[in-house]
Amino acid sequence: MPKVSVIIPCYNQGAYLEEAVDSVLRQSFQDFEIIVVNDGSTEEHTTRIIEKFKRPHTRIITSVNQGVAMARNTGIGQANGEYILPLDADDRIGATYLEKAVGVLDIDPEVGIVYCLADCFGARQGHWEVPLFSLSGMRFTNLIFCSALYRKPDWKETGGYNPNMVNGWEDWDFWLSLLEMGRKVYRIPETLFYYRVTAGSRERSMDRQTQVEMHLQLMRNHPRLFPVQSPALLRLYYLLRESKLYRIAKKLRIPSLIGNKMAAGR
Repeated sequence: MPKVSVIIPCYNQGAYLEEAVDSVLRQSFQDFEIIVVNDGSTEEHTTRIIEKFKRPHTRIITSVNQGVAMARNTGIGQANGEYILPLDADDRIGATYLEKAVGVLDIDPEVGIVYCLADCFGARQGHWEVPLFSLSGMRFTNLIFCSALYRKPDWKETGGYNPNMVNGWEDWDFWLSLLEMGRKVYRIPETLFYYRVTAGSRERSMDRQTQVEMHLQLMRNHPRLFPVQSPALLRLYYLLRESKLYRIAKKLRIPSLIGNKMAAGR
C-alpha cells in the first residue's frame, strides 16, 4: 500500500497534465500513487491526451462532470494511501515536498495539515505572498492553498470536500473542517509548491458578489467558527479588499481583529 495518494482532478487541462504528473514522479520520496480524475472533460485535446496517458504509479478514473470538490472526493475514495495530496492538473510540486511533508505527519500525530511556501508562474510570476497561518485569519481568507498534505481518515471523518461550495473555495471549507477537529497546521519554510496563474483561474474570475455568496455558504457550513454571520459586513469587507484602503488596513492587521471579534460572538 502506498504511503501517499496524489489526487489530480482534470477538467479540460490536458495541456498541463504531463507537467503536474511528472513533478510528482520526480519526488525524492517514491512511496506514492497518482490518481488522475478525468472530470468529464469535453475538450478534444484533453480527451486524446488522457486516452493515451501512461505514467508509472498512475491510474486514470473517468467520471461525468461533477466539479472539483466531487472529483477530488471520487479520487480519494479510491485511494490506498495513508496521506492525501490534492494537486490541480495545471500546478506543480517541488522534488522534496512529499519527503518533508510525510516526515512531519509521521512524527506528530496532532498535525493534520502540512503545506509550504509557494511561487506563482504563468500569467503572474514570483513569490506567492501568503500570511502566516492563524485561525482568526482563516475566517476571512484562505491561508492554505489546495495542495497541502493531510490524513485520509480525517477526510473520511469530515465527509470530504463539500459540493455545496459550487463556485470554488472547497479547499478553504475543507481546511476549516479539519481545524474544527482540532488538527494542527505546519508550514514547511521552503518553496515547494508552484501555482499556475491563468486568465481563467477560478479565484481571479470570481466576482465580488460570488465571493460574498461563497463566504456566506462557508459560514453556514461552519457555524461554530462563525457565531456571527453578517452579509452586510461581508459585502463591506469585499468592497474594501478592492481598494487601497484595504491594503493599508491589512498592514495594520484590521481584518484579523475583525475575525477575532466574530469568533468571540461580539
